[in-house]
Amino acid sequence: MAAHLLPRMLGNVLLLLRSLLRSSGDGLAPAAGGGTGTLSEATVATDWKKNLTPGQFYVTREKGTEPLFSGIYLNNTELGIYYCVCCNAPLFSSEKKYNSGTGWPSFSEVYGTRGRDESNTNIMRRPDNSSGSIRTEVICKRCDAHLGHVFDDGPTPSGQRFCINSVSLNFKQGSGQ
Repeated sequence: MAAHLLPRMLGNVLLLLRSLLRSSGDGLAPAAGGGTGTLSEATVATDWKKNLTPGQFYVTREKGTEPLFSGIYLNNTELGIYYCVCCNAPLFSSEKKYNSGTGWPSFSEVYGTRGRDESNTNIMRRPDNSSGSIRTEVICKRCDAHLGHVFDDGPTPSGQRFCINSVSLNFKQGSGQ
């Protein structure tokens, strides 16, 4: 098995375990329907395909990228919070969104960040060498959804540019922080 698939598979296993623990109460009883409580990777992919549009699935589960300047949230200026399209985890505040001119929604900070501490946020960073250059992938901590990438060319004080695919997000209007 290719090494690059292992993190994705582990993320899916964790998501399944969380789901099974929630549905059975103690995590030991079989899932509803009397089954063994185990699901194959194909079942997980089928479930994601049922709940996501083809574009959302391509970006979040297959680590794709939406075409630049095409995203619904690129020019959104309303106050609110951006959530993961897969699991509804809060990810970014509109107060940290800015126009980077790159063609994707950009944020200078993750929702829940305290200074430079991201331990209470819903994102994780992973090295990404898939394009032939070294980048840092941004994924949802709860469901392992690919969101985009982060670069060190953003505005002060963070100096970060979270370049995020619109299709990986849902926006809910309201207070920004």
